Amino acid sequence: MNEKEIMNIESRYMANVFSKKPVVLTKGKGTLVWDINGKEYIDCTSSYGVALLGHCHPKVVAAVQAQAEQLISCHSGFYNDKRAEFIQKLVQITPKGLDKAFLSNSGAESVECAIKLARKYTGKPEIIALMGAFHGKTMGALSATWDKKYREPFMPLVPEIKHVAPDNAEKIREAITDKTAAVLMEPIRGEGGVRVPPDGYLKEVREICDEKNVLLMFDEVQTSFGRTGKLFGCQNWNVTPDVMCLAKPFAGGLPIGITVAKENVMSSLKLGEHSTTFSGSPLVCAAGCAAIDALLEEKLADKAAVNGKYFKSQLEGLQAKHKIIKEVRGLGLMLGVELRYDVLGVILKALGKGVLVLDAGRTVVRLLPPLVIEKTQIDKVIAVLDTVLGEEENERASSTVPN
Repeated sequence: MNEKEIMNIESRYMANVFSKKPVVLTKGKGTLVWDINGKEYIDCTSSYGVALLGHCHPKVVAAVQAQAEQLISCHSGFYNDKRAEFIQKLVQITPKGLDKAFLSNSGAESVECAIKLARKYTGKPEIIALMGAFHGKTMGALSATWDKKYREPFMPLVPEIKHVAPDNAEKIREAITDKTAAVLMEPIRGEGGVRVPPDGYLKEVREICDEKNVLLMFDEVQTSFGRTGKLFGCQNWNVTPDVMCLAKPFAGGLPIGITVAKENVMSSLKLGEHSTTFSGSPLVCAAGCAAIDALLEEKLADKAAVNGKYFKSQLEGLQAKHKIIKEVRGLGLMLGVELRYDVLGVILKALGKGVLVLDAGRTVVRLLPPLVIEKTQIDKVIAVLDTVLGEEENERASSTVPN
């Protein structure tokens, strides 16, 4: 099939719920992807944060090939060697005390489990989330998500979930009632604009939750697996939650969701109260084992810290040059560039010049490159952004010149 045929088939037969870019990607290796015509792109999206090891990491490819010849599917009603190996590797890297896991298939599913877990463990219904938060689009996760464009078409949502202003621990304290089960939050708000919390904020929230005897639950679907320069985002502030939601990169590109919690919390779920058919697939777990090994052996979290600092400094250099840039934010290789205008033009112009970037709201360009990105590739991305930002500024300036 050619490019046009592929686009027509997807447009005709797929639900029209994705904002598609005009490109057909067919191959990936490391930080690079190629389209059907052989054009090369530097991928600063990581497939929305999934390909942290880079595309088609050789360890993951080999593990999937080997496991596919052994056993692909095994319901968690049976024991399995690869599932056991993966869970053991997982709890060896999670923050101390978070050593009981439920495996699912996506970030939204990991959040769904966390919400149910909080209600079951505490016997209370209320969940406090943050304005600007994004937790997924299934009904429970959507109820904790803030943006009205996602929420309003599906009202009424799950009750007893309320939102408070972010980055202000006292707002959380004031919101807690005798019905509150948990506080659910992202250590860094990703979809909400790559918002890094102020120093001391997460620690204060942890202290409030302890004082009020409510659970603290971190959604680390986007901030974990070395993305921020630490294995888990919360480790940047030395704060450990009671429940943590993980997903995206943990199986090297295959679908996975993980809810990990303190043992006494997770053990409140009794036989049959929460399950999913594909929980702990041997194929996915084999990929997950290889992914964790690669993350540790290649010291990718450390690499993210070093290259993230360099990348951010180069973006700040662009800010000094281009008035269209309002702010540069981020930690490690989770970076955001807030513009004074809509970012769509920048995203499409960058794509045309061989760089893939994301948005995070209407005015933020989000960069989530694989942790294996090299400085030479960062420099190429900066050069492209420099060019397209200049083009955007010139277009806007010319459009405001009176005839």
